[in-house]
Amino acid sequence: MTKAFVFDAYGTLFDVHSAVRKHAELVGPDADIVSEVWRQKQLEYSWTRTLMDRYLDFWQLTEQALDFALSKVPSANKDAKKDLLEAYWNLECFAEVPSVLAKLKSSDKKVAILSNGSSDMLDAAVSSSGLTDLIDDVISVDRIGRFKAVPEVYQMILDDYQITASDVSFQSSNRWDIAAANSVGFQTIWCNRGTQPDEYSDLPPDRIVTDLNGLIV
Repeated sequence: MTKAFVFDAYGTLFDVHSAVRKHAELVGPDADIVSEVWRQKQLEYSWTRTLMDRYLDFWQLTEQALDFALSKVPSANKDAKKDLLEAYWNLECFAEVPSVLAKLKSSDKKVAILSNGSSDMLDAAVSSSGLTDLIDDVISVDRIGRFKAVPEVYQMILDDYQITASDVSFQSSNRWDIAAANSVGFQTIWCNRGTQPDEYSDLPPDRIVTDLNGLIV
């Protein structure tokens, strides 16, 4: 039986593209490309930093990734940087998130976030989206100085709650995150918001949903 519902934050609860969307006119005609490059580099830096054992917190990587994106896209207005970074502290949550979390919370299960985000970033996003009372714990990789998808990240949930891996339902929009959670024995729900093709066929999700409403059955 599930004892804890654990959520990835960025792309799962919070829309990582809402920062650029908010300032799309300022960024320029290729704002969508800027947002995609920003997100991809943000993740890439987390993986390479972990492999090198040269940790920087996620906020520093977010700023570095934005610098790259604004330089990479010729039409991008570099003067948008300050506004984009400020917007990232207050990312929009997806529409169904508050109601889904409220229903899970009422079931007397633990509801937690497990994220690469720095503690300050996550606290700001949770607060600005009005989710504070719906989440029991916000667990950041800051604690161990390594990013997903290393097993030590997922182990934090088991250590904190003193439960077994099979007690955890883990939800993420990132297929690689689902694969990693599967590898440590979590129940896994892939929230495939972008209808992406499947991958990591040897580490499949237990279920696939198009948004988090699929958790409420």
